Amino acid sequence: MKVKFAEFVMSNSDVAKCPKSMLPEYAFIGRSNVGKSSLINMLTDRKSLAKTSGRPGKTQLINHFLINKNWHLVDLPGYGYARVSKSAKKTFQKFITQYFNYREQLVSAFVLVDVRHKPQPVDLDFMQWLGEHGIPFSIIFTKADKLKSKAIENHVNDYKTVLLETWEEAPNYFVTSSSKGIGKDDVLGYIEELNRDMLIN
Repeated sequence: MKVKFAEFVMSNSDVAKCPKSMLPEYAFIGRSNVGKSSLINMLTDRKSLAKTSGRPGKTQLINHFLINKNWHLVDLPGYGYARVSKSAKKTFQKFITQYFNYREQLVSAFVLVDVRHKPQPVDLDFMQWLGEHGIPFSIIFTKADKLKSKAIENHVNDYKTVLLETWEEAPNYFVTSSSKGIGKDDVLGYIEELNRDMLIN
């Protein structure tokens, strides 16, 4: 898939006010500072479609972007550490939950994980929550340029091992690097495939 059109649509904290169209949606979420904005900009070939920041926890709203005029990319607030008050964190974590529970347009989530680290409880807990609620998702391992290929393989396998302790099969996954463009075609190709399947069905 080639992204020829990408524009910001809206930001809000109320799921009821999300776009009314029934276009398919793909939600991107992960711990703060996992490189989500950089990944979104890489996938869309736009340098500043999503706002990048050195300060973790910058995204605090549901952000919709229209891609190729036929699907929405949704940028969700990070979970885990963020430099916001406990009350503010509780508020946007509430609307994250509401988004996943009530947004019928959602086709799949992408859970971003920093490939440099061993499996983190906060990531595993969130994946477990998605699984328990029947929400399809894939894992996107970010920052692959920071490790050698063998270390990447080992860390990916660490996640698979932990997940397979309670899952029948490991989730679909992608290895990416925003700075090197690694994984871009794989992620976009997967989204294109899901969109095509929906048209057929």
